[in-house]
Amino acid sequence: MTDALLTERTDQVVTWTLNLPESRNPISDNEIIDALVDAVETANADDEIRVAILTGAGSAFSSGGNVKHMRDGVGMFGGTPAELRQGYRRGIQRIPKTLYHCEIPTIAAVNGPAIGAGCDLALMCDMRLASTTAVFAESFAKVGIIPGDGGAWLLPRAIGLARASEMAFTGDSIDATTALDWGLVSRVCEPDELLDHAHALAARVASNPPHVLRMTKRLLREGQQQSLESLLELSAAMQAIAHHTDDHHEAVDAMLERRPPRFTGR
Repeated sequence: MTDALLTERTDQVVTWTLNLPESRNPISDNEIIDALVDAVETANADDEIRVAILTGAGSAFSSGGNVKHMRDGVGMFGGTPAELRQGYRRGIQRIPKTLYHCEIPTIAAVNGPAIGAGCDLALMCDMRLASTTAVFAESFAKVGIIPGDGGAWLLPRAIGLARASEMAFTGDSIDATTALDWGLVSRVCEPDELLDHAHALAARVASNPPHVLRMTKRLLREGQQQSLESLLELSAAMQAIAHHTDDHHEAVDAMLERRPPRFTGR
């Protein structure tokens, strides 16, 4: 991976760290977009990886779009309206598409401000933990633009339409305590404990069979858009596969024998 994104592997858990702290980890430049896409594709192709943690270096999780580049009309923010449209489609919109199709469970460890597209980046992960120093803002209106990276789809699904509308229409930020109360995050930690809590959660997830984790995530994704009947059909097909895995037999044997299971991914 590039220096813009640091990757660290510990057993079955990979940690991705946005590494542009001097500019508060913007995610609108090609370097970081390409790095995130490559990181997800690498994890999808590696059956040994069971969970990913996404966090930011420095004091911020992510400032979202590069406001200086917006002002100067460079990078994905330059050109005619038609060129700008393609800049979004071929640029920052690759991130939500890629993370949506990430096959393994993902945890956002939000270590500081998550602003605009940075807030949406946290929402692209399956689970979210926040430091007490974290703040969240769907702040696009504050700079005269709309949520261009999927926030209008992501935010209502996380906190409901009314609260999502409040955040999007005002552009105001909420603190970590409010984010917990609204269901945007599931836990708030002291800053020096955040990654410990994230890794503890990742370990609890990674202790389960890897193929089951990937199939369960797929079902949760499909459940957001399919009818109950369609989801039940897909569940039956995946369940048939799960029942014939070695890990299923190992899980049942370990439960009956009251011992820790030893999963092999087969």
